[in-house]
Amino acid sequence: MSSNLENTQAQMRKGVLEFCILSILAHEEVYPSDIIERMKQSRLIVVEGTLYPLLTRLKNAGLLQYRWEESKSGPPRKYYSLTPLGEKFLEELRLTWNELVQAVHLTTQKNQPS
Repeated sequence: MSSNLENTQAQMRKGVLEFCILSILAHEEVYPSDIIERMKQSRLIVVEGTLYPLLTRLKNAGLLQYRWEESKSGPPRKYYSLTPLGEKFLEELRLTWNELVQAVHLTTQKNQPS
């Protein structure tokens, strides 16, 4: 049962990664390692091998853009931000998320009306 539970928990987390990443980027330009750190602080562990393909997919979909910034301590850094299309997409995701949370809450309440 433990491995089934862990698998289900992992799948649930994966399902919200895109929403969480876009939400982080809605506030400011962010370097990928900062995204990873914020996700870890929220207990949504994400690794580079998961994050970079997701960022690339979101960029290719026109939801993200990036700019290069020179770094004093190494190679240039790529900072990501939302595009106007990404902002609209995130707003739709927020609406969908709120509807989903409400539906799950109603479905899983202990004393459901019959």
